[in-house]
Amino acid sequence: MEARNIFDPFPELETERLILRKIRMEDAHDMYAYGSNPEVTKYMTWNTHQSIEDTKEFLVFALSQYEQKELAPWGIERKGTGKLIGTIDFVGWKIPHRVAELGYVLSQDFWGQGIAAEAAKEVIKFGFMKMNLMRIQARCFVENTGSERVMQKAGMTYEGVIRKGMYAKGKHQDLKMYSILRDEYFSK
Repeated sequence: MEARNIFDPFPELETERLILRKIRMEDAHDMYAYGSNPEVTKYMTWNTHQSIEDTKEFLVFALSQYEQKELAPWGIERKGTGKLIGTIDFVGWKIPHRVAELGYVLSQDFWGQGIAAEAAKEVIKFGFMKMNLMRIQARCFVENTGSERVMQKAGMTYEGVIRKGMYAKGKHQDLKMYSILRDEYFSK
């Protein structure tokens, strides 16, 4: 199975409150609004955007991923607004192992409303239904209780702590690991 077979064309997904779609260069100001917020980026592996140019650089990368039919982020848009409020994607996909890792970021204005979990559930569904995944996992810095709640609400199971599992933000970080397996998903 190849990414281009699944991401050509790039799939638009929909939930009760959200449209998960390609991000566009016109989303730069919306993305910069949350990407430049130190509270939002505190637990991200990437640095706080210092200028709109940082945001545009990421958008250029994402647009090239769409063109190459590779893994790329879905923009999270609140229905009826046209406004980008975050992104969600599979940040890694080990095709031979049928394993992918979920990652997401959401504007602080929308925290605590179940939006990230709603988006995560839809992307998990896509992973099992369209990508034939066996396992979907997600990791977060141990201090990131908000992200941990998203994983729990999305039906993922806590597996443990990966000690010093990633170098980010200037130090080695301990990470909490969550996952959901194909048979667990389909038995619900």
